[in-house]
Amino acid sequence: MTYSSSDFRPSGRIQFGVFFQGVNSGTVWKIPEAGSQTDFESFRRLAQTAERGLFAAFFLGEGLRLREHLGRVHELDVAGRPDAQTMLAALAGVTEKIGLVATQNTTYNDAADLARRLASLDRLSGGRAAWNIVTTDNAWTGENFRRGGYLDHAERYTHAEAFVQLAKELWRGGVAGSAASPQQRPVLFQAGDSPEGRDFAARQADVIFSAHPKLEAARAFRADLIDRTVAAGRHPNELLIFPASEFILAPTDAEAREKKEWLRSLQIGPQQAIAFLEQFWGRSLAEYDPDGPLPEIDPVVEETSETRGSGFHGAKARQLADQWRAEAKDKGQSIRQFVAGQSARRDASFVGSYQAVADHLAEYARDGVVDGFNISPWLIPTGLDEVVNHLVPALQERGVYPTEYRGGTLREHLGLGVPAEVG
Repeated sequence: MTYSSSDFRPSGRIQFGVFFQGVNSGTVWKIPEAGSQTDFESFRRLAQTAERGLFAAFFLGEGLRLREHLGRVHELDVAGRPDAQTMLAALAGVTEKIGLVATQNTTYNDAADLARRLASLDRLSGGRAAWNIVTTDNAWTGENFRRGGYLDHAERYTHAEAFVQLAKELWRGGVAGSAASPQQRPVLFQAGDSPEGRDFAARQADVIFSAHPKLEAARAFRADLIDRTVAAGRHPNELLIFPASEFILAPTDAEAREKKEWLRSLQIGPQQAIAFLEQFWGRSLAEYDPDGPLPEIDPVVEETSETRGSGFHGAKARQLADQWRAEAKDKGQSIRQFVAGQSARRDASFVGSYQAVADHLAEYARDGVVDGFNISPWLIPTGLDEVVNHLVPALQERGVYPTEYRGGTLREHLGLGVPAEVG
């Protein structure tokens, strides 16, 4: 069958997922209310709260090597996080409906082994499993594996596509030792935002985890994904969009704005501000005052490495230093103020009263620019409480949020049909 962009039909509703990503510049972890990033109780509390709020899915990120800073393990990162699939298997026993999404890498797994493990999670959870497909090409991560970082950057999606195709064939034919689940195979998420990543999602994924939560950017992203999905021979409604987002809520707009200021002061503390610059300067800046001006010395690296993650990788350090010093001086900003400003540029937050944010999200639902939002809580394990207790009821009153789960499987929650390769 041939499809066109005009076949797209907005669902008129939105859903939520929750992304448990660990310590980072968004998670506040140095206040008494902050819980453990590694204990099962934190995962259980968050997952059960999300399920009470009828969230479609609980989403776990996973890294294959501890991030490093100036050649050492990054002290402001989390260590000791449980394996994603092991944790989700445990959560399957204390939840009933919510989907369970495991981030798993196509470069450093074996397709048949991973397909079997994901099929097992899908079966034992009653059809609630999903796979967030990620790719890696760098040798730094590869040092943790015998075969190393053997992929050229341009080949990572070629390899991933072959990997996913094999997994789909195994699920369709029945993976040894694991019968098919009620949803046939795990739901497939994908988060690449490059043109290659978008095309890959259009061909292979059920849901794309996007970086475009703001309304106009979301509109453009949806239009682009519709075109790519149709070009891949699929109905445009077969690929759902869940942007990453943060919600800062309060009874009134004024209180929410004050809360955001308080939150940003905790997210970018003195240590985080200095560490942010050190990644680009390539040397210790411990002697600099975070409330003073940016360093007058030049970076000792030409280009930044991938050891702190993709957000820090590949920048022209010397060029950036000159640009940042000029900008900070022009605005009269300290190191801490400047770094906070850099984070604000990537701001994916919704800030306001419960009613105002609900009104805003209802506009997304009417336009059909997204299918939901993947929420990154700024506090673990209670960061979803206000969303579930106040925002969800306000959205339900507006008729744009589910009032019950559609069925027992994640595929049913999301309104997805039988996978094309199965049906």
